[in-house]
Amino acid sequence: MVSIVDGDTIKVVIGEKLYSLRYIGIDSPESGARLSSEASQANRAIVMGQTVTLVRDVSETDRYGRLLRYVVAGDTFVNLELVREGFASAYDYPPDTACSSTFTGAQAAALAASLGLWGLPSPTIRAIATTRAGNCDPSYPDVCIPPPPPDLDCKDIRFRRFRVLPPDPHRFDADHDGIGCES
Repeated sequence: MVSIVDGDTIKVVIGEKLYSLRYIGIDSPESGARLSSEASQANRAIVMGQTVTLVRDVSETDRYGRLLRYVVAGDTFVNLELVREGFASAYDYPPDTACSSTFTGAQAAALAASLGLWGLPSPTIRAIATTRAGNCDPSYPDVCIPPPPPDLDCKDIRFRRFRVLPPDPHRFDADHDGIGCES
């Protein structure tokens, strides 16, 4: 993984060549649109610093020459996670539709939960994903959430389903399974 372009596009190095890569089956807000920067931040939080696995469907590239792939970072199916969190919508780009029903189901759940794109705009305290620089509490190693004060709740941040280590000062991991803000 090299860099984040936006909520549904990254740049990767394969061999010694740099490629622009577009996630298959999803669409995130365009630059300047509502939640575009949040979608980019969510993408960054999932893939930054990760070795990614790329899976092809039918097409090699899109009309702009970008690689088309499903992307897995660690144990996270990135395309699906962005839809689950409400930072991207399910969008069919035939013939690359192997995961269409999975993405559509995740979008329905995000819509029902009013997450991201499907929620009403409201003022929130936002945690910003970084490469772990700055004022980031070590209990949340994959996202940058500042330590208290103030005490934050899941409704105050945009991140969902992130790794939590003790002592969890914000108490994001209510069921103590190591995953914060699961619902």
